[in-house]
Amino acid sequence: MVLRFFILFGVMLALVLPAQAQVSTSDQTAIREVIERQVEAFRRDDGAAAFGYASPNIQGMFGTAETFMDMVRQGYQPVYRPRVFEFREIVTLQGMVTQKVHVIGPDGRPVTALYPMAQQPDGSWRIEGCYLQAPEDPQA
Repeated sequence: MVLRFFILFGVMLALVLPAQAQVSTSDQTAIREVIERQVEAFRRDDGAAAFGYASPNIQGMFGTAETFMDMVRQGYQPVYRPRVFEFREIVTLQGMVTQKVHVIGPDGRPVTALYPMAQQPDGSWRIEGCYLQAPEDPQA
């Protein structure tokens, strides 16, 4: 009975915790370049370029570059105008290849940006979303 509990607990833990993604070095580079280019476009207020790095799903959700940029300006200040933008590991979250980024926003507060990525039929990568969370606290 105890063994079953530990096996079940291990399976549940594996489903909740992110796993290191098995992504080739060239795909890792491509993922990071797409994200960097989008952040550079945000810094220039180039909505068309920034919107172009979003996946077809995201583009369909927002419809226009202007609507997309309004959403970014209002809800994503840390990635819209980052002071610090440092790539961390690539993990698998909810079945998606996800780039973690340490960001310090214009207000000086750190956040972790999670970028789920979608590989396109031509092999290129596009941004499938961005989720901001408080940085992970080190375990005492």
